[in-house]
Amino acid sequence: MKIRKQTCLWVFSTLLFALTSCGAGAQNSNAAGAQDSPKSPALENYLVPVKKPVAKPNEEGFICRWTLLEPITKPNRSNTVFTDSYLRDAFYTEYFPGQFTVVPNEGDQVTVGEETLTWHQFDSKLFNVKLFRYATSLGKNYGLLFWAVTVVNCQEDIPNVRLAAGSNSASMWWVNGEEALILSGDRRMVADDGMSGLLTLKKGKNIVRGVVINGPGMSDFCVRFVDAKGNPVKNIQITNN
Repeated sequence: MKIRKQTCLWVFSTLLFALTSCGAGAQNSNAAGAQDSPKSPALENYLVPVKKPVAKPNEEGFICRWTLLEPITKPNRSNTVFTDSYLRDAFYTEYFPGQFTVVPNEGDQVTVGEETLTWHQFDSKLFNVKLFRYATSLGKNYGLLFWAVTVVNCQEDIPNVRLAAGSNSASMWWVNGEEALILSGDRRMVADDGMSGLLTLKKGKNIVRGVVINGPGMSDFCVRFVDAKGNPVKNIQITNN
């Protein structure tokens, strides 16, 4: 009889431990899932509001200050559709007035279809700009167009430089209103993935404008200027306007 009681107690204790462990495991699993959720990291881990009027490129020459428009909804089931012809049609469509000329201020708004979208000025904490985190902070994630603008200030003309960019997914870049680079296809962001032809950064203000599109998946970009030897251009200042 004592052996049966001990056996029953052992079985009951084992079952209770197993149930408790399962509950704890589920809680840990949920916690891990929440941590891995695309919405869980705070935007301030990646992008912070501009506080100083002038910024410099980082140590590797990457431009970390940008004015970003809240993303435009443009659903795509796949990134494989991002051919040159598709992108030129998508990027040169006028979504809002002054699309290729405006240098927006913080809080400026545009209307795209039924959406009212706001421009925000950020400094990136990283060499790249995490657009996906920007989108999820606004309750969006995939199938989006991102417009970005920044101003490169030079004390003198800097000839024979190239705009070097990487993006996830496809993108297009303009310098002073002239198309400089297109990155097409379903790609991951790689620094200096594409380079423009030789151009001149003129003395004074130079407007750099870009648009990035993504279907499913992450989205980000990185941009810098390099000289004819591939060295980063760092003797410039970056402002929002």
